[in-house]
Amino acid sequence: MLPLIVLVVIVLCVLISCIRVVPQAEAFVVERLGACQDIWKVGLHLKMPLIDKVAKKVPLKEQVVDFPPQPVITKDNVSIRIDTVVFFQITDAKAYAYGVENPIMAIENLTATTLRNIIGELELDQTLTSREDINAKMRATLDEVTDPWGIKVNRVELKNIIPPAEIQDSMEKQMKAERERRETLLKAEGEKKSSILVAEGKKASAILEAEAEKEAAILRAEAKKQTMIREAEGQAEAILRVQQANADGIRFLNEAGATPQVIQLKSLDAFAKAADGQATKIIIPSEIQSLAGLAKSVVEVAEK
Repeated sequence: MLPLIVLVVIVLCVLISCIRVVPQAEAFVVERLGACQDIWKVGLHLKMPLIDKVAKKVPLKEQVVDFPPQPVITKDNVSIRIDTVVFFQITDAKAYAYGVENPIMAIENLTATTLRNIIGELELDQTLTSREDINAKMRATLDEVTDPWGIKVNRVELKNIIPPAEIQDSMEKQMKAERERRETLLKAEGEKKSSILVAEGKKASAILEAEAEKEAAILRAEAKKQTMIREAEGQAEAILRVQQANADGIRFLNEAGATPQVIQLKSLDAFAKAADGQATKIIIPSEIQSLAGLAKSVVEVAEK
């Protein structure tokens, strides 16, 4: 009985060991008697006991490898160091498992060789300003070479370009001079804009003052005009009333049947008013003596 139980336990352990679960974003390379039998994708799988084995677990997620700085020489014989970052993804697990002995080392060596070839055709200034072009050329070259290894190179980035110390000092001085130049230009531009704004403000202020003076002059002229009109109307009204009074007086005298003596008295009264004026020269009519005699007789009659 005991041997049977032991045999059942052994069989169960073997069966359990033959059940494998492949997780997401991985692939298992299964070998049977040393030869590649199958590539397992995500899910539950069964293998033959004793003769099948999982030879390699291949990650299918995108991987990032940061390589150390590589010394390269530019076209103008300047020695610089460049460190690169490679983003790649395994697309064929079988080719990756059997294509190359050490894929990561192979990619690193290929990256260094490709980088030297590309930088050797560029001068230092071009190297510093052409990162995008260098990245594109390296990605195309690496992707083409690593395709038989089951690797897809998605991106290559130049992480840092390190020139010699003396060149770095020269570049820093040049950058400082450029910053100072830009600062001077920006300051001059700001002063120019400020001067323009001040001039525009003065111009606008002068225009507003001129407009205000113009409006004030118009208002003063209009007020003077209205005053003159009102004075003229008042004078005309006064003359009209005087004329009306004279006309009324004459009409009254006519209706009352005034005698020549009364008319002469009125004339004498008018002459007295004229004499009270500011005239410096008065012409006395020849009839003044008769008027004076008439006045004397009127006074005598009044006394009686």
